[in-house]
Amino acid sequence: MARHTITLIPGDGVGPEVSAAARRVIDATGADIEWEVHDAGLDVMERYGEPMPAHVLDSIRRNKVAIKGPLTTPVGKGIRSVNVALRRELDLFALVRPCKWYPGVRSRYENVDLVIVRENTEDLYAGIEFAEAEPQTLELIEAIERLGGRRIRDDSGISIKPISIYGTQRVYRFAFQWARDNGRHKVTAVHKANIMKHTDGLWLRVAEEVSKEFPDIEFEDRIVDNMAMQLVQKPELYEVMVMPNLYGDILSDLCAGLVGGLGLAPGANTGDEIAVFEATHGSAPKYAGQNKANPMAMMLSGVLMLRHIGEREAGDRLEAAIAAVIAEGHSVTYDMKQQRDDPSAVGTSQVADAVVAALERAPVPS
Repeated sequence: MARHTITLIPGDGVGPEVSAAARRVIDATGADIEWEVHDAGLDVMERYGEPMPAHVLDSIRRNKVAIKGPLTTPVGKGIRSVNVALRRELDLFALVRPCKWYPGVRSRYENVDLVIVRENTEDLYAGIEFAEAEPQTLELIEAIERLGGRRIRDDSGISIKPISIYGTQRVYRFAFQWARDNGRHKVTAVHKANIMKHTDGLWLRVAEEVSKEFPDIEFEDRIVDNMAMQLVQKPELYEVMVMPNLYGDILSDLCAGLVGGLGLAPGANTGDEIAVFEATHGSAPKYAGQNKANPMAMMLSGVLMLRHIGEREAGDRLEAAIAAVIAEGHSVTYDMKQQRDDPSAVGTSQVADAVVAALERAPVPS
């Protein structure tokens, strides 16, 4: 069995705790992994002057695979999202977010098994923004009036929404191929092409063209607001949904809510050569160091990572062990109990203990 060298970014807030738990259970599968551990986020700003230092990016580029804990992004001020910058810097154009229900999870829904593929580099998250009252913003407002015949208010902030043929083609080819490789039979394009005809309209047109390259996969489309309603009413009708950056961010959280919340929501940021796996919940700094955070999203991200590096059997066993701990219902964190103040709730590290024990009980295929 080949050794895999993988970059591990513990993250900040509860990141180090959930990362340590995930590392333990991944190692317990027997996969031969050498970890390169590097810090990033708010905690390294003072030391390196930036939240994602160059040596961390170099490690990811060298190893081609990384797994990271949550990183804090201040709301409305300060540094831009480290996660967004990482995706752009490494051209991780597709974010895969499975949303799967496991027996024992407290949820209004059962048997949900959805996958969102979110385009990661364009749309309103491209980071092309102009602050209100700045000279460049006023100049842009004048240019828009001159070219488009419509005046934007002078006290406006402006964000630009680029969607390209190239970016759309590659994320749809990725999504259709992912569906084919993982036994899925339908891809749904999500858009607002009825209103944004030159951005979402392009998105839908290119999706329709790419779908012809995959005749074995059913293709359909949904307007994003209708999609939100459909997901709440009949999620069983959908398999793989592909959407631009902003819609993907919002609807992936909605889908996580169908299956028990962000504590069970893994993610895989994928490019042509590099993949970075992550728990998609926030860093929850107020819980840092308290051994309270649910590590299962990070563990399930490890499942995706193991399958990605060719350790599918190890990934399948780890998912089964996590599912067994959930079904048993004893060694889970407070957010997965019927009552959040249940005194039998365990901590982050105790969940890892239980998953390791479940792995040890499961037979290893010869």
